[in-house]
Amino acid sequence: MSLPVKKNDQLDVYIEDLTHDGSGVAKVEGYPLFIPGSLPGETVRIHVVKTLKKYGFGKLLEIVQPAENRVEPPCPVFHVCGGCQVQHLTYEGQLAMKHSMVRSVIDRIAKLPHVPVHPVLGMENPWRYRNKSQIPFGTQNGRMVSGFYKTRTHEIVDTDVCLIQQPEGDDILQALTNEFEKLGVMPYDEETGRGMLRHVVIRKGFATGEIMVVLITKKKKWAEKEQVVEAVRRIVPDVTSIIQNVNSEKTNVIFGNETLTLWGKDTITDTIGDVKFDISARSFYQVNPVQTEVLYGKALEYANLTGGESVIDAYCGIGTISLFLAKNAKHVYGVEIVPEAIEDAKKNAAINGISNATFEAGPAEVVIPNWYKQGVKADVLVVDPPRKGCDETLLQTIITERPKKIVYVSCNPATLARDLRILEDGGYETKEVQPVDMFPQTTHCEAVAWLELR
Repeated sequence: MSLPVKKNDQLDVYIEDLTHDGSGVAKVEGYPLFIPGSLPGETVRIHVVKTLKKYGFGKLLEIVQPAENRVEPPCPVFHVCGGCQVQHLTYEGQLAMKHSMVRSVIDRIAKLPHVPVHPVLGMENPWRYRNKSQIPFGTQNGRMVSGFYKTRTHEIVDTDVCLIQQPEGDDILQALTNEFEKLGVMPYDEETGRGMLRHVVIRKGFATGEIMVVLITKKKKWAEKEQVVEAVRRIVPDVTSIIQNVNSEKTNVIFGNETLTLWGKDTITDTIGDVKFDISARSFYQVNPVQTEVLYGKALEYANLTGGESVIDAYCGIGTISLFLAKNAKHVYGVEIVPEAIEDAKKNAAINGISNATFEAGPAEVVIPNWYKQGVKADVLVVDPPRKGCDETLLQTIITERPKKIVYVSCNPATLARDLRILEDGGYETKEVQPVDMFPQTTHCEAVAWLELR
């Protein structure tokens, strides 16, 4: 069967939808074409760059008729940087797109068209919200550069300003890049494996103002280490913590396994609501503290705790949701596969004087049945899994153990929808879903779902 378009065709198309990565979708005689940079409601002129059996890709040549909600992106490198995908869409348009995305997967994958999906909870100011920057370093035209990766590549876009990061992060990175070059610090080259400096990670406590600078290096020993520490202290006079992380592997994973404190404290402190957290270099901690409070507040509302409930928090991390819930529960049990995160969770419970929280390291699908055997039965189960969703064995464990209520916090609507279908088939009823915009200017969307045992 011949396709309605072929490679190198130029044609005008109407954009009907957006994909999860922010590309516009046009259809020519039912054949989908994905066009980065286009928006729903637009007529655009495209160059067909690739055709496959079921879909193809086009390059945007010209916007013939722009969408009403198109805006000029304020970031000068938006069109090449892969950090944001939808700066060219008004913020109201972004929230509508994210609602549509969540609604679509709840209908299509979960097959729950009757379940309410509420309007997305957005930000008053959807800029400068990130409390963590992870910046790769490299060399271009003989000079050191730092920035973000170009879309679908590992080519660094030299960046002075990032409008979703903290302003201090911009200033620190520019000053550090200049200083590293003066000191002769060699950036790591992914292709050859040569060089020393891989990434710099900057974390800031929104509530406390404490700053951590993490230098990720190929080797533990490096000639300029002391000079670099002095430079960081001079450039960031109020720095709380300077950390070195060693990653000697030939990989694009950012962190290695060895972490050393070069100066100051091992951790920085931040608060969400009235709960205080110690955050280490490798701790998972939500990057948008303003919306984290909104997200966790919704999880707390769905849990509807009265003070007499036992709660199990699967994928508890450093205890962020667990400690939020502990203030209103009889007891909270948190499980997490990363032992260091469990140590952090225990410390965070102690810092906050919370004694009704127990944390254990291990796979949730192993630890939770053991707790049930010991007589720990959850009235409420909270899950906050990674993007791949809940482990299949954990879902079967939940269905077997039958907690009365589940609060599912998701960072990937598609895997949320898949898991809701499994839980529905296992005897649960999804009551409602609340999307929360944790990442303005990008296509990512978080959501909280409330389920009850039938």
